[in-house]
Amino acid sequence: MYTKVRCALCKKRFLRPQGRVNEARKFGWKQYCSKACMVNSMVRSKALQCGNPDCNKQIHRSPHETRKVIQSFCSQSCAAHINNQKFPKRGPGFRICAGVQCRNHVTGWLKYCSSECRQIARRTDPAELVAKLKLLATQLGRTPAKREAGRIAEACIYAFGSWNVAINKAGLVPHRSHNQRMYKRTSTVAVDGHKCDSVSEAIVDDWLTKNNISHLRNAPYPGTGHKADWSIKKNVFIEYFGLANDSPRYDRSIQEKRKLCEKHNIQLIEIYPVDIYPAIKLADKFKTLL
Repeated sequence: MYTKVRCALCKKRFLRPQGRVNEARKFGWKQYCSKACMVNSMVRSKALQCGNPDCNKQIHRSPHETRKVIQSFCSQSCAAHINNQKFPKRGPGFRICAGVQCRNHVTGWLKYCSSECRQIARRTDPAELVAKLKLLATQLGRTPAKREAGRIAEACIYAFGSWNVAINKAGLVPHRSHNQRMYKRTSTVAVDGHKCDSVSEAIVDDWLTKNNISHLRNAPYPGTGHKADWSIKKNVFIEYFGLANDSPRYDRSIQEKRKLCEKHNIQLIEIYPVDIYPAIKLADKFKTLL
């Protein structure tokens, strides 16, 4: 015996054996007119339109995929197209072209305003570069550091292959040696005769001398084997932290020196590479002493 029942999905009426109908009602089962309706009833995804108005594709997403999403997209390209319009990426502002004799403005992440400026910067006459290095060394009274040369250093590397080769071509003594795998620290003598561990320390020492700030080298910290690069009077230490953020061990020593200064009531003046390269900006560090 057959009886008519309604499909739980498409609501269509169909014939089914009375025994099956009774069984379904007893256990609370839903009844479907076909296997297709039974399978479709298990699908929880929703049919959505792609969030890109220029795309008419229809997509299916499950509830957990749309729970915290305002818009859904059919592909990464559609998502990027809309999100880049809503949240545009901001690059750096206007800058001066890196060309040696060019003053044009460039935007974004560009370094040169044109390929012509890039080639001119890289193809500077080697003899002219050697003359510029000698002139810079005469002005500084010593071998210039790579960071002090700026655009000249870039042109030297392109013309000679490396900065040290350019320094040798100019008849100057390099600050560092490539003979071994690790760089060697080369002692540099400051104007007042103090021996410094690097050219950077010599720059700081010469600045102190030029501004009539009396200073001593290698002042010991109380009760430890640590030594400060310079001391002014008894309660002012000066340290050049040239390798900060390069080595965990070096950073730990910085923290130890700060704690020692705090413990013994010593004023610590910290100097970093950004304070002397590409331009010397030490006046703010020592404004209380000038």
